[in-house]
Amino acid sequence: MSMDSAGSQQGAARILSGLLEARTGQILSEGRAWRMETALRPVLRAHGLEDMDALTARLVRENDDRLEKAVINALLNNESSFFRDLQMFDMVQRQILPHLHDQRSDHTLRIWSAGCSTGQEAYSLAIQLRNAWSRWNGWRIEILATDISSSAIEQARSGIYSQMDVQRGLAIGDLIKWFEPHGDDWRASPELRRMIDFRQDNLFDAREAHGEYDLLLCRNVLLYFTPARRQAVLKLLGRHSHAGSVLLLGAGETVIGQGDDFIAHPEFRGSYARQTALATHRMGSARRVG
Repeated sequence: MSMDSAGSQQGAARILSGLLEARTGQILSEGRAWRMETALRPVLRAHGLEDMDALTARLVRENDDRLEKAVINALLNNESSFFRDLQMFDMVQRQILPHLHDQRSDHTLRIWSAGCSTGQEAYSLAIQLRNAWSRWNGWRIEILATDISSSAIEQARSGIYSQMDVQRGLAIGDLIKWFEPHGDDWRASPELRRMIDFRQDNLFDAREAHGEYDLLLCRNVLLYFTPARRQAVLKLLGRHSHAGSVLLLGAGETVIGQGDDFIAHPEFRGSYARQTALATHRMGSARRVG
């Protein structure tokens, strides 16, 4: 590869990385940037473009919303799996959901899966609730699942997953109970699909979340943002939580040094609670003791 060619590719990569950050807030890691051309290959073929230079030239020259949308969808990291981080889901099943059940006297449970990707996280939560339906029967349960990727949300809504997808984390018993054969693939049952409201949304201009949620999940999302954008997302999540809410982040993510909206939850290891709500609760407890 000539120096001119290498420089041209680097220039195209910078333009496309800048587009992704401007539209989604995500910063491409070195590893993802290295795989950029591979990720964009289907887009190049679909639009009859020879290479990334031709792609960036058309994006700069033309106001092609369809092409821009395809590029962003291709560059977003939609890695997900059923019951990803099994230890966390075990805590949700054994501790967090029973705690929320006892706490919610109005028999309403609201869950928000932010950055839900292709939907496996939301379906995993729905499976846990359905498997314990004697506890939740008669409750009003809302599961909102949002992601900025239109293609990811489209797949999530369909509930269709390949054999490889269902083999990643989904127990055979849950597969047989809650999924139906769909050609060579599997489709989530109508009961599961009805439980989840999948919506395309941007965490920096969130319009689909309303009110306060009892359980909020924003896992493996913050790590793609700058510190300032992480604080903005946590502030948003704080606005949609209440004194008893539980926030779950990815294993490599933390609220430490990311503002003062959340602190470590006093009961559930690795989860978080809204700081102002906890402070108010502790002040009230202190007054009662005094």
